[in-house]
Amino acid sequence: MKIYTFHRKQNLPISLEKGWEFLSNPKNLKTITPDYMSFDILSGADRPMYPGQIIQYIVTPILGIKTKWVTEITHVKDNEYFVDEQRFGPYALWHHKHFIKEIDGGVEMEDIIDYKVPMGILGQMVHPFLVKPKLEEIFEYRQKKLTELFGEYK
Repeated sequence: MKIYTFHRKQNLPISLEKGWEFLSNPKNLKTITPDYMSFDILSGADRPMYPGQIIQYIVTPILGIKTKWVTEITHVKDNEYFVDEQRFGPYALWHHKHFIKEIDGGVEMEDIIDYKVPMGILGQMVHPFLVKPKLEEIFEYRQKKLTELFGEYK
């Protein structure tokens, strides 16, 4: 069983409180997801984030195929981190840690995703040219969008 790790950091020129308010609001995920993915929250984003929260989405990651994705917020420490885990969706495993910390002149946002692709060896074969580039594309879009929203860190 091959488990992959995706890691990304971004610095933004905003306060910790403003960064946490944006990052921890599930409704903002649509804002930082590419439009072509047709990301829509079906349920679970009507309250502030809490451990045990179930959020259901519809997303179209590849080839126009709509996929239901259900995540659970398993851990939350205000103004520091939260963890979401896939309960149902496109991955065999999805464990996404979101960290935020104050730095000089802003905040550092860090994402660490441990994931496993489905379909065994076939999934591992398509990972380098389908799954990994798609994750990189999504997070490049996210980085660009966050810079548009909050400015460039200097």
